[in-house]
Amino acid sequence: MSLKDIHNLDYTILLCRDMAATRAFYDDVMGFPVEHDSPTWVSFRVGATLLTLRPRGASPGGEDGPATPGSASVQLAFRVPPPAVDACHGELVAKGVPIMRPPTDLPSWRHRTLFFRDPEDNVIEIYAEY
Repeated sequence: MSLKDIHNLDYTILLCRDMAATRAFYDDVMGFPVEHDSPTWVSFRVGATLLTLRPRGASPGGEDGPATPGSASVQLAFRVPPPAVDACHGELVAKGVPIMRPPTDLPSWRHRTLFFRDPEDNVIEIYAEY
């Protein structure tokens, strides 16, 4: 086996300055089910993948380095059926989540998109293909 034989992304880890706020966001706002929960490692089930949170700092892979406040480290894109983009927008607004860009059609991509941020300033996209 070689690197080119990798075909699956098993989990994504978000490095957190504020574990409690980020955990609450993905649990209460996004509604993702918790798969594992400990003070330094929280995993949410998102389909066949895990979205995992851990504190910034030292890890088995080394030191993460400082985060730049206001800068995203990652953009997460979640695909939904076309009518769900507007429904998700309504839910987010009702929960008080600031919206970066409301539902918008991007004809060149054939996507309807919605953008907002999590407590770590990561960009979250909910989109549908049309």
